[in-house]
Amino acid sequence: MANGGGGGGGSSSSGGGGGGGGSSLRMSSNIHANHLSLDASSSSSSSSSSSSSSSSSSSSVHEPKMDALIIPMTMEVPCDSRGQRMWWAFLASSMVTFFGGLFIILLWRTLKYLWTVCCHCGGKTKVVLVFALSIGALVIYFIDSSNPIESCQNFYKDFTLQIDMAFNVFFLLYFGLRFIAANDKLWFWLEVNSVVDFFTVPPVFVSVYLNRSWLGLRFLRALRLIQFSEILQFLNILKTSNSIKLVNLLSIFISTWLTAAGFIHLVENSGDPWENFQNNQALTYWECVYLLMVTMSTVGYGDVYAKTTLGRLFMVFFILGGLAMFASYVPEIIELIGNRKKYGGSYSAVSGRKHIVVCGHITLESVSNFLKDFLHKDRDDVNVEIVFLHNISPNLELEALFKRHFTQVEFYQGSVLNPHDLARVKIESADACLILANKYCADPDAEDASNIMRVISIKNYHPKIRIITQMLQYHNKAHLLNIPSWNWKEGDDAICLAELKLGFIAQSCLAQGLSTMLANLFSMRSFIKIEEDTWQKYYLEGVSNEMYTEYLSSAFVGLSFPTVCELCFVKLKLLMIAIEYKSANRESRILINPGNHLKIQEGTLGFFIASDAKEVKRAFFYCKACHDDITDPKRIKKCGCKRLIYFEDEQPSTLSPKKKQRNGGMRNSPSSSPKLMRHDPLLIPGNDQIDNMDSNVKKYDSTGMFHWCAPKEIEKVILTRSEAAMTVLSGHVVVCIFGDVSSALIGLRNLVMPLRASNFHYHELKHIVFVGSIEYLKREWETLHNFPKVSILPGTPLSRADLRAVNINLCDMCVILSANQNNIDDTSLQDKECILASLNIKSMQFDDSIGVLQANSQGFTPPGMDRSSPDNSPVHGMLRQPSITTGVNIPIITELVNDTNVQFLDQDDDDDPDTELYLTQPFACGTAFAVSVLDSLMSATYFNDNILTLIRTLVTGGATPELEALIAEENALRGGYSTPQTLANRDRCRVAQLALLDGPFADLGDGGCYGDLFCKALKTYNMLCFGIYRLRDAHLSTPSQCTKRYVITNPPYEFELVPTDLIFCLMQFDHNAGQSRASLSHSSHSSQSSSKKSSSVHSIPSTANRQNRPKSRESRDKQNATRMNRMGQAEKKWFTDEPDNAYPRNIQIKPISTHMANQINQYKSTSSLIPPIREVEDEC
Repeated sequence: MANGGGGGGGSSSSGGGGGGGGSSLRMSSNIHANHLSLDASSSSSSSSSSSSSSSSSSSSVHEPKMDALIIPMTMEVPCDSRGQRMWWAFLASSMVTFFGGLFIILLWRTLKYLWTVCCHCGGKTKVVLVFALSIGALVIYFIDSSNPIESCQNFYKDFTLQIDMAFNVFFLLYFGLRFIAANDKLWFWLEVNSVVDFFTVPPVFVSVYLNRSWLGLRFLRALRLIQFSEILQFLNILKTSNSIKLVNLLSIFISTWLTAAGFIHLVENSGDPWENFQNNQALTYWECVYLLMVTMSTVGYGDVYAKTTLGRLFMVFFILGGLAMFASYVPEIIELIGNRKKYGGSYSAVSGRKHIVVCGHITLESVSNFLKDFLHKDRDDVNVEIVFLHNISPNLELEALFKRHFTQVEFYQGSVLNPHDLARVKIESADACLILANKYCADPDAEDASNIMRVISIKNYHPKIRIITQMLQYHNKAHLLNIPSWNWKEGDDAICLAELKLGFIAQSCLAQGLSTMLANLFSMRSFIKIEEDTWQKYYLEGVSNEMYTEYLSSAFVGLSFPTVCELCFVKLKLLMIAIEYKSANRESRILINPGNHLKIQEGTLGFFIASDAKEVKRAFFYCKACHDDITDPKRIKKCGCKRLIYFEDEQPSTLSPKKKQRNGGMRNSPSSSPKLMRHDPLLIPGNDQIDNMDSNVKKYDSTGMFHWCAPKEIEKVILTRSEAAMTVLSGHVVVCIFGDVSSALIGLRNLVMPLRASNFHYHELKHIVFVGSIEYLKREWETLHNFPKVSILPGTPLSRADLRAVNINLCDMCVILSANQNNIDDTSLQDKECILASLNIKSMQFDDSIGVLQANSQGFTPPGMDRSSPDNSPVHGMLRQPSITTGVNIPIITELVNDTNVQFLDQDDDDDPDTELYLTQPFACGTAFAVSVLDSLMSATYFNDNILTLIRTLVTGGATPELEALIAEENALRGGYSTPQTLANRDRCRVAQLALLDGPFADLGDGGCYGDLFCKALKTYNMLCFGIYRLRDAHLSTPSQCTKRYVITNPPYEFELVPTDLIFCLMQFDHNAGQSRASLSHSSHSSQSSSKKSSSVHSIPSTANRQNRPKSRESRDKQNATRMNRMGQAEKKWFTDEPDNAYPRNIQIKPISTHMANQINQYKSTSSLIPPIREVEDEC
């Protein structure tokens, strides 16, 4: 019963427990079912499951261990009521970890690779692209600003939102790259561009997610405009400091302006937050831009203003910064824009038209002088455009000058030292580059160095360009030879102003007035017609002549130079003075008046003096068959003869393009080079010259062009005042020079070299006495110590005692120079020393009471005179002519810097201060010379580079490029032994003055024709006449005491001569003049009417007496009547064989001076005793 009760109890208990368990399970199942909203089938299934579980439980009482294993299994069923397992979540966590990390690593490497590529390949492109996209995003903001501040927008339908989204994706990637590359991440996080990205990029992504747009702070993209200057520098657009500064100012100003306007637009359209955005006002973005501008400028019209508190608060602070920025930036921007290069463009070359580039010293004076000569009407049609390049913009006067010649002149601002500027003016296609020098600079060496640097820069940019440059100092020309591409054979030329200036002055010492004549020849001057019979009429007729070159017609082939010269003068009204000779090795040289030993063949280039280029063409068009009977030279035109056509058109040109003439286009250039045949070997020295070579004495330099002596110490040539007073000085050259230790060197070697040319015999050399500061002359002496017959008197040219000590009244020429001219700022005072010295000399008075000492009784013979002089010599009977008693009659040539100062040299002239230099009386008389006249050589050399060679040959005494290279090595002449080759260089003509008062031409001096004199001198003595030096008042019927003379260049055939005329001529070298001093008298010659003297005036012994000259008007008429008959006979002989004795070579020409008394030994003594006299005579 107990067991049964126990069993029942247990059973009951167990069953109750089971029932209780089943009830509990059902409750749980029902709750779970209600929670999951399951249907009734689930509930019944759960009940049956419970009952089966209950029965199972009762039946398993006897197996407790098995029941313990099954219950946990049933209790661990997955918590997903749907029966789904979550294993994939656990696996996904592992996969996400693996692939996520792999993605991050690959993304890092990809970004690193992209950054490397951007840094190495397209850094500039990337920056430019980001800037462009930022500007694009700013433009989109401007477009969206017309919409409300916040609005609903569908990303798939709004096109601007899509573009803005693409831009910001790129900005996000670019931000990541910048962040990775930043060294200081914190600083990068706080910089302006990062802040712009923070407030512009994320809102776009939010707009896409919410389909809602908010303008917000997108206006910050305007801050990117600050980088606009950097972008332009990356693109190589901005290069100058002014342009960079201007763009910086503009970008900062505009960026600040637009950004502030965007903030006002935001707060005014939104309202204040604490006012629940109720106090807003509708303003467009551009109204806000307007509001900010009137606020910054402090105008404040009041039509638009801020209503919100935030807007007004912002305006308070913005006015402080904006006003300061507006007041400082805007004036500076305006100033930079105003200073923008007006002439900063590029030259556009015109097809078929050449252009030249002119640079260097560009001023109103230099440009006007250059254009006046370059664009002269006598040059035919100059189809050349002139491009000026200078780093300083022109002033108003210079700009007006450019505008007056705007069809042929252009100006560009820049420097030839900058290759970019050279490219702007198309230097590679330019016909030439001309460099002007500042003639008035205080430091000539520095100016030459600047021009040499310009040459180096231009030649480095384009080695083949032809350059013509001005140089101030002769020794600086040597530096041009160091430039590898410098080639004078291809047209490169250096016009040394000191060399030519002093060369002109030196030639005036040999033939006074020659400097004026040569200066007028290479300068283009228009003809000024004067009807009155004054000296200006004849002077201006000569001024209109210029120097030209032209190839000779084939009709002249086979004729000698004098024959062709006579034909051109009589028939063609042209004066030919030289020809270009080309040897078999193609080297050319210019022969001036070569004489009758040269026969001309085809292709000979002639140098002519004529009034314009059209006249010179007659020499090329002349045809004997067609023009032999023509008397009017204007009718000589191009004919149709086959010979001329073949000569002109069919032969190819062999001349270098750079060496051809550029006068109005290319000339008719025949092909064959001039081949000149010698019919008598005059270049070979005679036996007497060869015999002298065994003396082994160096008399000439290594080239044989100049007299030379061993170097002398300066102490050996210094004279004290007492020594100079007791020295025989007559017919010499006095050089008065102002200078000190600090003065720039003049280059006196260029003055001495022409006076020591080897085509003079030693006894014909004029003694040179320098009067000036010994400190300055010591600096110059290194270049002078190899020249003979040079003395120095320490002193000052303003001291009359020093001037009297050197016998200035007996000199052949007094030269006044100054080395201090360019050290004075006031241009009118630059020539004060030279003017004072000139006036001082002219006011001096000299005693003429000392008569002529008899040489036989005193036991002394003056230099150049011989006791054995025959009684019929021109010297005899004229020794007692009066010498100079007043300084006005002393021949003086004064160098001037300022042209207007020429008015102070002559107190008795009526020259207007505004008169051009060449029209003034001192210049016409050859007593003044200014370096400004050499400006014309630039254009003359460009059109015809042979002109410069001819001028240098005439004035330098024979300086050649080879000699310049030699001087560049040693800075001094090198002595050499006499050889047949060097002695042959002496055989060259020289300039002289021929007196008509006596000699074989005396019959033509009184009413004769210049043309008859020209033909007679040419036929008889091979002397080529080319001008007259006439007394100023010779045309007056009443006698005049004025001794001033003026220059007449190339007078016509029928020009009437007067006895006092001095004729400029090119004289042949006389081989026999130096054999015996008894055969040549070098003395002074005084003119009966003027007392004018020059030892270079030559008189040829006359074959008839002076009394037998025809003086009556009837006799002169008979001469004029027979002249045409002689001309006709001469024309018949031009093309016939010349007689053997037509051109005698051994002509004894005795040079005498116009003041014969000045060569006599004069000394100051009151006693009858003769003190010892020191004769200055260098031994060579």
